[in-house]
Amino acid sequence: MIQSPIPRKPNRRALEVAIVMFDDGLSSTAVMPTEILHSAGSLWNTLNDETPHPAFRVRTVSIDGKSVQSPYGFEITPETTIDAIETADIVIVPTSGLDLDLKLVENSALLPWLRRHHAQGAYVVGVCMGSAYLAAAGLLDDKMATTHWARADDMIVRFPRVRWHPEYFITEDQRILCSGGVGSAIDISLYLVEKFCGHQIALHTAKALLLPMPRLHQHQSGYAVLPVSQAHDNSRIRAIEIYLQENFREEITVQSMAERACMSERTFVRHFKAATGRLPAAYVQALRIEAAKAMLEQEGLSVQTVSTSVGYNDVAFFRSLFRRATGMTPQQYRASFAPISVRGHTPYEFPEITLQSLAGA
Repeated sequence: MIQSPIPRKPNRRALEVAIVMFDDGLSSTAVMPTEILHSAGSLWNTLNDETPHPAFRVRTVSIDGKSVQSPYGFEITPETTIDAIETADIVIVPTSGLDLDLKLVENSALLPWLRRHHAQGAYVVGVCMGSAYLAAAGLLDDKMATTHWARADDMIVRFPRVRWHPEYFITEDQRILCSGGVGSAIDISLYLVEKFCGHQIALHTAKALLLPMPRLHQHQSGYAVLPVSQAHDNSRIRAIEIYLQENFREEITVQSMAERACMSERTFVRHFKAATGRLPAAYVQALRIEAAKAMLEQEGLSVQTVSTSVGYNDVAFFRSLFRRATGMTPQQYRASFAPISVRGHTPYEFPEITLQSLAGA
């Protein structure tokens, strides 16, 4: 759920932003929002010899005001403690480490603080696994949210009242925003700039920092490495899976699968779905899409060739299935994950970038 931007009046005060810092977290999920929001209304203006009009007043905080350290030794000293922040327009919570049980206990003082600021009207943002703190505080109950795709199953079990949508990069629901993954710290930050300051300032901020605009129409599923099948102990279905993995490019009917498994079609479909979590046709599609992803990641073949190689002669149908599964077109997927040589560049050959070219981009 993406909600409408808030019109920004020309002389509106800079919005107060509090960005939490954690020990053991990925520092970029706190640093990127700090730098992007600090740049909004300022960096582009400075680069173009114009008067800066900062859109946000950014303050970094930790629970006790002491320095925090990332898992790889990067130390950050915040400006103050969370208790020193009486009011805020936006509160941002980054990721804090993979041992969520430990971190939720260590940082439990944050939860009532988040509830208080949201009750006072603040927008509260969870970056990557930072959404766990919003959920633990009860702010996400009955609301839409996202998080990193690899931790989504755990989040669903921990916080069943949340309407988790890990396929999305960004969600927004009643002044609660979440983003999935480390890179989405950039997406959510520029999304906030556009929401509160308008498209032009967001675009200027992105251009000044050489960043893309937020990925609102792509899905995390393009980045996920997900098993085609869930774990199970049905030996007859496992044998069919092996057969499909070796022959997925061929046209294989449900009847032929059922005969191979020595079952009626109805019984086979029921057992297959119970064991793998997918219907047979969906299972074959998943195998084909995973094979196509592997080809696009490594080879410079045409989309038509990839489509035919994985069993789809109708390239338009393949493109539609691929986009539905990954949130990207095959071309977008290749541009994101293929080697530099396949994407059409060689190392260190980049066009000259000037302020004039950025302004006209």
